[in-house]
Amino acid sequence: MSHTTYAVKTAFPAIWILIAVVGAYVRTRHSPSREAALETWQRWWAVAALGCGSLYICISFLVGQQSMADAIGFTRSPFQFEIAFANLALVVMALRVARPGTTPRERITVGLGAGVFLWGAAFGHVYQWFANHDHQPGNTGGVLAADVLFPAVMIVLAWRAQRLGVGAAGARAEAGAGQVAEFGGKRHAASS
Repeated sequence: MSHTTYAVKTAFPAIWILIAVVGAYVRTRHSPSREAALETWQRWWAVAALGCGSLYICISFLVGQQSMADAIGFTRSPFQFEIAFANLALVVMALRVARPGTTPRERITVGLGAGVFLWGAAFGHVYQWFANHDHQPGNTGGVLAADVLFPAVMIVLAWRAQRLGVGAAGARAEAGAGQVAEFGGKRHAASS
């Protein structure tokens, strides 16, 4: 494998980070407030970085099992199917916290949940890198950056929003909306 091919393959997972950063930056250039900008950054990070990045890994592990095994430096394994669906779970969680009105607490929780899986994966990649000299493009480089940054940035952005009180109004509105339930097209007051 040439140096250029290796560099492209190892850096590719970081494309989702780049898309999230560029997208959020462009959308917030003329943002009316810091709070609105922070909300936009959180939503872009959830969809573009964690959501699309995890969807790419999910599809790659389902469709290209042998090429993914080769890219990581492992042999093909039935565990790849499980990794695909673990990443699909991250997609679902990312889409859940990308919607308007999501509280910072929900985003921190999703960030921590993603961190448990992705930081564990990052630890495994680093271990294989040093213990077994696995320098395959799917084991080092962009995948490590993605595994560490996807949850970390989500947690930091949500923590910052929590400190600024961003999302509190959305949480109050959401709690108020929960007091009225709709069944079969008819609205009923929910009892506490």
